[in-house]
Amino acid sequence: MKLATLSLMIAAAVLAAGCANPERSRDLANPAVSAATLAQQVCSNCHGLTGNATSPNFPNLAGQTEAYVEAQLSGFRSHGRHDPAGFEYMWGLSRSLTEAQIKGLAAYYASQIQLPQTLEGDASRYAAGKEVFDQGVVAKGIPPCVTCHGAHGQGNATFPRLAGQHADYLVKQLIVFQRTDERPEGGIMKTVAHELTPQNISDVAGYLQSLSAP
Repeated sequence: MKLATLSLMIAAAVLAAGCANPERSRDLANPAVSAATLAQQVCSNCHGLTGNATSPNFPNLAGQTEAYVEAQLSGFRSHGRHDPAGFEYMWGLSRSLTEAQIKGLAAYYASQIQLPQTLEGDASRYAAGKEVFDQGVVAKGIPPCVTCHGAHGQGNATFPRLAGQHADYLVKQLIVFQRTDERPEGGIMKTVAHELTPQNISDVAGYLQSLSAP
């Protein structure tokens, strides 16, 4: 009995040590947990293990620009970004992130390979979406998206990568920019999106989802 009790005590100690290992921890308030661990054990629940989200409700983060991911995580942490997805999911998750963890998460996702999207929706509208992206809507004074997001939607610093993003997610965010002040850092986008029609939004979102990772 004594030997069995001792064995149980040793096993319990080993298990306790394993749970306390930061590399196997989901403790969001622990600054010792690496960004890669957070990405793979926490963020992956919505964004996928490599930042390729399977649900269109959550954005693909694979290949996203580091500066943009850093800015958004900082905005979530400070409650500066308060669109529904922000306060429902990201406020709590980002609350205790350190600067090092935020930078690490941004670097992790920027280094991932974005997978090609399955084409959905009306492919005949992609040309109209490309026109909005490349040329804007001249009659309404709407500037082209390429000015900030790059000729191939690859993003530029704090202007996010849009190529290969879920169309549903893009539609929701354009509506947020268009109708609300829930993303105050996106003042430029509020102005740009204001005159877009629902068809414009659907077209450009579908076109961007169709762009495969280079």
